[in-house]
Amino acid sequence: MLSALGLALALALLIVLTMRGWNLFVATPLCALLVALTSGIALLPPLALEGAPNLVGAYMGGFTGFVTNWFFMFLLGSIFGKLMEDSGAADAIAAAVMRHLGPSHAALAVVLACAILTYGGVSLFVVAFSVYPAALALFRAADLPRRFIPAALAFGSVTFTMTSAGSPEIQNWIPIPYLGTTPWAAWEASLVTALFMAVVGQLWLGWMLKRAKARGERFESREGDPGELRTDLPPLWAAFLPTLVVLGVSFALHDRFGVSALIVALLSGCAAVGLLCLRTLRQPGKAIGEGSTGALIAIGNTAAVVGFGAVAKLSPAFGVAVEAITHMPGSGVATAAIAVSLIAAMTGSASGGQAIALPIIAPIFLAQGVNPDQLHRSVAISSGVLDSLPHNGYVVTTIRAICGETHKDAYLPVGALTVIVPGLGLLLCLGLFALGL
Repeated sequence: MLSALGLALALALLIVLTMRGWNLFVATPLCALLVALTSGIALLPPLALEGAPNLVGAYMGGFTGFVTNWFFMFLLGSIFGKLMEDSGAADAIAAAVMRHLGPSHAALAVVLACAILTYGGVSLFVVAFSVYPAALALFRAADLPRRFIPAALAFGSVTFTMTSAGSPEIQNWIPIPYLGTTPWAAWEASLVTALFMAVVGQLWLGWMLKRAKARGERFESREGDPGELRTDLPPLWAAFLPTLVVLGVSFALHDRFGVSALIVALLSGCAAVGLLCLRTLRQPGKAIGEGSTGALIAIGNTAAVVGFGAVAKLSPAFGVAVEAITHMPGSGVATAAIAVSLIAAMTGSASGGQAIALPIIAPIFLAQGVNPDQLHRSVAISSGVLDSLPHNGYVVTTIRAICGETHKDAYLPVGALTVIVPGLGLLLCLGLFALGL
């Protein structure tokens, strides 16, 4: 009972502190401490029994594990984005979009850019780094409130592309070994669901932007922003090609190297910017330095949340909750979706929700004769519903470290597009399964 109360309070406190702008290097250890104190977890290694976990070891294990796995992707992704900005490539892309689509479609252009990169195999975090400079230029040229940039980036990255059939993102691949399926599992229902999420989400984003402008909100420049659209821009083909290089190399090497393909892809992209936009690079050394610093802040914020999740998983209440959630009565497909979504909410991770739930629920439901393709798709889509609560690592990184916004200003549109829209999509998908699609 005490453990359950402590875990619930710690999760609630983390969300509140995140929304209030607390530094995550302070908020996450504080909330982890609450979990440890109410769950009987030793605070320091010398206080733990032999082989037993402790707060410091568990927190730092989760923290350093994430850094180990993702440091070079964050670093190179941030540098790539800064080089695109410094070379004028981001401004060239923004200018082309404004000419062809007009100011009213600036947000749509950002969403499409993220969707193409995400479905092409580029990591979600890297997509945000890479697209942000162009997004900033587009929103500035269209005079749109910049607090909606995180929502546009997140909507294009973690909704209708991340969990769709054929997506190379890990959220679509984790179920495969457990269910014996393919990345294209239940593609018919997935296609309808993805189109529904894309259309509804884009209409909602456009409505929110229109209301904000009607209230008098405009783009507000800040110290450190790049200036107005430059005149010394690289040719449009040279501006686009580095992003296509990242996309192409990532796609070509994904099956062989997995996420490590991103290291090669991003290195290739950085080299392509240097070669193709050499004449318009202004201060490449400064861009690389700023990109490196930004990467450290971004990965640190995310790793801090992962560290808290590592401690939360050790609490007895977490194990009891997982057992109860994964053995709920009802339809196998719907029950699996609810289980994964709730665990993803507790861990703040879509992939974490799947990795914890699938080893338990997959054998149970497969033995009951549940369609594995339907199970795969429901699990994939549901993992992207409640994972995007305020304490989610991607959300924190995108809002704070990449876009420089606050949760108070930026999270509401992010939550609308990454929690409610995928939730509606999940209901539609389950309905399609019930109709036999």
